[in-house]
Amino acid sequence: MVTSRAGRKLTTPSRIAASGLRECGSCACREFPAGVAVRAVVFFSSRPSSSGTMATDSWALAVDKQEAAVKSMSNLQIKEEKVKPDTNGVIKTNATPEKTDEEEKEDRAAQSLLNKLIRSNLVDNTNQVEVLQRDPNSPLYSVKSFEELRLKPQLLQGVYAMGFNRPSKIQENALPMMLAEPPQNLIAQSQSGTGKTAAFVLAMLSRVEPAERYPQCLCLSPTYELALQTGKVIEQMGRFHPELKLAYAVRGNKLERGQKISEHIVIGTPGTVLDWCSKLKFIDPKKIKVFVLDEADVMIATQGHQDQSIRIQRMLPRNCQMLLFSATFEDSVWKFAQKVVPDPNIIKLKREEETLDTIKQYYVLCNSRDEKFQALCNIYGAITIAQAMIFCHTRKTASWLAAELSKEGHQVALLSGEMVVEQRAAVIERFREGKEKVLVTTNVCARGIDVEQVSVVINFDLPVDKDGNPDNETYLHRIGRTGRFGKRGLAVNMVDSKHSMNILNRIQEHFKKKIERLDTDDLDEIEKIAN
Repeated sequence: MVTSRAGRKLTTPSRIAASGLRECGSCACREFPAGVAVRAVVFFSSRPSSSGTMATDSWALAVDKQEAAVKSMSNLQIKEEKVKPDTNGVIKTNATPEKTDEEEKEDRAAQSLLNKLIRSNLVDNTNQVEVLQRDPNSPLYSVKSFEELRLKPQLLQGVYAMGFNRPSKIQENALPMMLAEPPQNLIAQSQSGTGKTAAFVLAMLSRVEPAERYPQCLCLSPTYELALQTGKVIEQMGRFHPELKLAYAVRGNKLERGQKISEHIVIGTPGTVLDWCSKLKFIDPKKIKVFVLDEADVMIATQGHQDQSIRIQRMLPRNCQMLLFSATFEDSVWKFAQKVVPDPNIIKLKREEETLDTIKQYYVLCNSRDEKFQALCNIYGAITIAQAMIFCHTRKTASWLAAELSKEGHQVALLSGEMVVEQRAAVIERFREGKEKVLVTTNVCARGIDVEQVSVVINFDLPVDKDGNPDNETYLHRIGRTGRFGKRGLAVNMVDSKHSMNILNRIQEHFKKKIERLDTDDLDEIEKIAN
């Protein structure tokens, strides 16, 4: 539950209004005005509190109820909104400023939050896991069941209550390392949906001594919203551990100087956590047993977070267990990880090479946007398409194309960068349920979204970087939306200039895969590609 130091409960809308708090209807956000000092504490208990209310009336659970009742989720602004498609992806055809694909690339934190919102269960990851041990001579353990980990009974109960029946591929290798005695440091590559949050939460909960009333575990998240998502997992997994407490070190959560907090686990953003450890001294960093740095690739993309994280890490004791997770491991992330995590074990996902093998690729020569649209109509007229994703270079093109397809009688959803994260999640969920058959999108949808019925991906515009060169990684992510789940996929690229033909040739060279020409005026030829 959320209480002020005077003991007033602030979880109900009426109390929020009375206290001067401004409520965000879309997540666990509470913006606290100046002078309102509030501490966010989650109690893991099913017993009634002294006031007669249930102690499970916690911050995250109260928010769950609010989320279920809220249909319009436009208050949480990840970025400034200029055009407002509704939550069903209804197309707005009014003119929008021309934006390049580079500008359209989504803020990583928002993309990560989107992935968490649209995934209700684990992704079946086909990547092979590569384990690099700190001591290559020590035995390598992996587990096939949670019982093998010898967890406290309350934690095992929490794991099963969350719906985990057996460890995911990442958990099989990471959990024995994270739970080892003496503690071992870990750097792990793991995408959203692989169970890595549950893994490090389990590690934190396993190390806590409930009788010791001070912070023992510290978890950094790059944004307020992502911290709250992790907090929900901590609360769910710790529900049978009534004495464990969690505090949020996030914006607006103000405490009096000199006060020490007694919660066992603190989760927050780097700036606030640094203040709590150094300037305000709410936390004694020398008593921290486990330090988790989540979403490192997102973290270093945010101004100041890298330096703040390193400063926090330097305050921690030498025997503190350091755990760092990142979806990607480009050079900048590696350099950061090596500064933060000494002598680590490393878990990497081997890059999937065979993604394009199950996808037939074609290109269509056109002279204008209208010709591209006509080619698209011809394809739809000749073959049966369960569901398709169409990628555009700009919001303006996406908006125009969605409107034109809608006029032709197609069930169309539009997804672009000006929509807030919850709106995007709602559009994707409708598409996944088959309520719309065509999803027109910019790059906000290129990564991490699996829809089994997608049989065709169309690049209405080829992906290029800010310098006009082929963006090969984005191309791979885009057409990777098809050819999944063991099925053959189809990718069609629209080429409308010498420049785009040059881009296509360079993409062919990069992937060493021939992209065949398709004549969309020949219906027989189109029908052949569907066989």
